[in-house]
Amino acid sequence: MKIYVVFYSMYGHIYKMAEAVAQGARSVAGAHVELRRVPETLPISVLHKMGAIEPQKAFAHVPICSIEELGEADAIIFGTPTRFGNMCGQMRQFLDAAGKLWLSGKLIGKVGSVFCSSNTQHGGQETTLLTFMVTLLHLGMVIVGLPYSFTGQMAVDEVAGCSPYGASTIAGGAGERMPSEIELAGAKFQGKHVASIAAKLVK
Repeated sequence: MKIYVVFYSMYGHIYKMAEAVAQGARSVAGAHVELRRVPETLPISVLHKMGAIEPQKAFAHVPICSIEELGEADAIIFGTPTRFGNMCGQMRQFLDAAGKLWLSGKLIGKVGSVFCSSNTQHGGQETTLLTFMVTLLHLGMVIVGLPYSFTGQMAVDEVAGCSPYGASTIAGGAGERMPSEIELAGAKFQGKHVASIAAKLVK
């Protein structure tokens, strides 16, 4: 059973969540999990001005994903930062090239799931997750979220991400806040949950 965790990370928050998602997925017997990153679309000079991580250096150990690879997976868990309540442009451009997969139906019946980040607690996490799922539904994927059996998403004693739609983290206005224990636990839970459902569908 092959599972891809496909992400874009500009400041490292989504990458940390992706690692946790992969860890959770790997805990399911028979799951072969690989991290993939989507291609960068911004010039290095622009990334430097934004104070962003240079992906070629920071994530050099993570292969760049090709659209064709998606068709090989039994489940794909996507990670994206929030941009005005939607997925980031890099992820959008990547998925916009999936026409052949749609035409061939190669993703129909496969599990799709999403996690994300935003600068603030109410910065569009839920809309990002939900609008991302629209694309996955068009591709025929079976959507899996983060069920309430992950009780961490109901915590009220601290600021934290995560919702029934997927794991999420709050980065802070200057990117100073890295994923909390609750958020990483949600990511691990989601990875394990997706892998468990994918295993049933593969059978």
